Amino acid sequence: MNWPTNPRARILIGFLVVVFAVAVLVAWLSTKSRDGRIHILTWARSGSATPQPTPELQSPAKAPDGSAATPAASGSLAAETPSQTPSVNPPPVIPPTANLIIPVEGIKADQLRDTFADARSEGRVHDAIDIAAPRGTPVLAAADGAIVKLFLSERGGITIYQSSTDNKFIYYYAHLERYADGLAAGHFAKQGEIIAYVGDTGNAGTGNYHLHFSVAVVADPKRYWEGTNINPYPLLKR
Repeated sequence: MNWPTNPRARILIGFLVVVFAVAVLVAWLSTKSRDGRIHILTWARSGSATPQPTPELQSPAKAPDGSAATPAASGSLAAETPSQTPSVNPPPVIPPTANLIIPVEGIKADQLRDTFADARSEGRVHDAIDIAAPRGTPVLAAADGAIVKLFLSERGGITIYQSSTDNKFIYYYAHLERYADGLAAGHFAKQGEIIAYVGDTGNAGTGNYHLHFSVAVVADPKRYWEGTNINPYPLLKR
C-alpha cells in the first residue's frame, strides 16, 4: 500500500489509527471489573459497546432439612419477614386418669357404639358418643368434678359442662330432658351421681332419645367450651 504524500491525508489517517487504538484499549479494559471478574462485552445495534456482566452463579443455601432455602431479603424487609417454622405434629393427648363410668344408668359396655367419627350436618364430625336409652333414664356423672355450666343450646338442647378434678378435661352431656332437682353450676358432682335425665332436646330429633357424651382436653378451664375432643368410647369400654 502506498503511503499518501498529501500531509493532510497523513494527519487524517494517523488520527484514525490513534482513535481506533484507543477504542480497542477501552473495549479491552471494559472486560475487566474492579474485583478481577471477567464480563462479556456486547454491542448494541448502534455500534456502541455496552458491557453486560456475566451473572455470578451460586449454589442455593440449604435448610436444616436439606431443602432449598429461600434467600432472605436485604435491609429492614428481612427483619420484618417471619421465619418459617417447620410444622410439627401435636403431642399425643393423655386420657383422663380417672376411670370413667358409663354415664347412663343401666347401660352395659357391650351396648355402646363408637360414633366418634360419624359424619354430621354441615360437614361436621360427631366428636362424641351417642348412648341410646329410654326417655327419662337417669344420666350419671362419669367422674368426680364440678358442674361448670348448665346451658341451653340450639344443637345440644339442654346440656351440662362438667370439669375433671384436675381441670384438664371437660365432660359434656347433651340432649337432656331435664336436670336433676337442685343441680346448679358450682355443684361438685360425685361419680355415679344422678345429674340429669335422657331426652331428645336440641337437634337430636323427636323421639331419638339418647345421651350425647363427649370428653375434651382444655388448655384453659375457664374456656370450657374450647378444647380437643378425644374419643370416649375406649374410655367407657375398659
